[in-house]
Amino acid sequence: MYLTHLSLTNFRSFVRLDVDVPRRIVLLVGENAQGKTSLLEAIYALATFTSFHAHSDRQLINFAATQESLAVSRLVADYVRMGKKHHLEVRLIQEMNGAGSTARFRKEVWLDGVKRPLNDVIGHFNAVIFLPQMSRIFEDGPEERRRYLNLALSQSTPGYAQALSEYQQALGQRNALLKLLSERGGDADQLQYWDEVLVKRGAQIMLARIGAIQGLEQLARRIHHRLTHSEEVLRLVYQPGYEPCAHPEGQYALPITAPVDHSALTLEEIQEGFLQRLKDRRREEIERGVTTTGPHRDELRFISNGIDLGEYGSRGQVRTALLALKMAEVLWMKEKTGDWPVLLLDEILAELDHTRRADLLAALVDCEQVLLTTTDLHLFTPDFINQAALWRVHGGIVKTEPGESNH
Repeated sequence: MYLTHLSLTNFRSFVRLDVDVPRRIVLLVGENAQGKTSLLEAIYALATFTSFHAHSDRQLINFAATQESLAVSRLVADYVRMGKKHHLEVRLIQEMNGAGSTARFRKEVWLDGVKRPLNDVIGHFNAVIFLPQMSRIFEDGPEERRRYLNLALSQSTPGYAQALSEYQQALGQRNALLKLLSERGGDADQLQYWDEVLVKRGAQIMLARIGAIQGLEQLARRIHHRLTHSEEVLRLVYQPGYEPCAHPEGQYALPITAPVDHSALTLEEIQEGFLQRLKDRRREEIERGVTTTGPHRDELRFISNGIDLGEYGSRGQVRTALLALKMAEVLWMKEKTGDWPVLLLDEILAELDHTRRADLLAALVDCEQVLLTTTDLHLFTPDFINQAALWRVHGGIVKTEPGESNH
């Protein structure tokens, strides 16, 4: 999979960008705060329809444009997927209703000229992004790790984004009903409908996460083993918010890092156990007014030689594990979709030592298309630079080097 053309209008610092994209490695060179990261952010938004930086999609619209009564940001891409050409457009629209009123915001997606629901299109264009600040996947709360899994799975697993959306809607409705029953009382059987929706979609989410974590771990472990010169073993430990492999009554629970094999579970087994767990906890959840079990409380831990990297890992260990994880994600997505994702790297080489840098650059050869940002071309060998296309980025304007070819 690779981009052939990218067009941005009123996106971040880009008032207008219209550029052909070579089918090879592209080096985006420029000082900080000139638009390099925003360009990668736009490409990733075409894959996931969300931002890895902004708290709200409204923030993606160019600030000057938001001063108008109607502000429209457009992200347009021509790309080739499995040998076929496609045209994708994302529109972010902010419209003022009147003086002093809150602006309305909506997002539209058009694929090959046809307006489509977001969840139907996500995954049609794939990208993997690698940022230094992604160490928060390891170091921050479990919501960051769930978000990482959700973005990867939404791109690679048909139906996952829809299941996740319906689960979150049902969870919100169920929590509202639990709170109402807690405060005012009523018939607890009203929960039955939402329980069934939660179980149906939640089991889909859990089964997909089990498969993804298993696949990513197998790939990341090999890469990590090589990066650490065979000195460390990386494990990805899934701790589901509902544990379908609960220990039998009267037995001690396993330690938090002990491996639990979830791979043999079927969708039906997860559904049956999840529904029973909700019934068993119904009284407690009514008292608390919140759903306490389910994939919205899933956790994922990264363990290296028995050490939880999120708790005790050094900066170097976390950086190496992150590199292994993202390289594994590229290979895993290729296995899942049959096509290489576009790889986006933001100032990542400055964070790596010489050996890790060489390992990463060598791995890029296999990818169909890679875009890297840098403030320092000296981080790259002359041979690497000669094989790449150079784009100079300054003040939201991209200038390609003279004589570049798109082939």
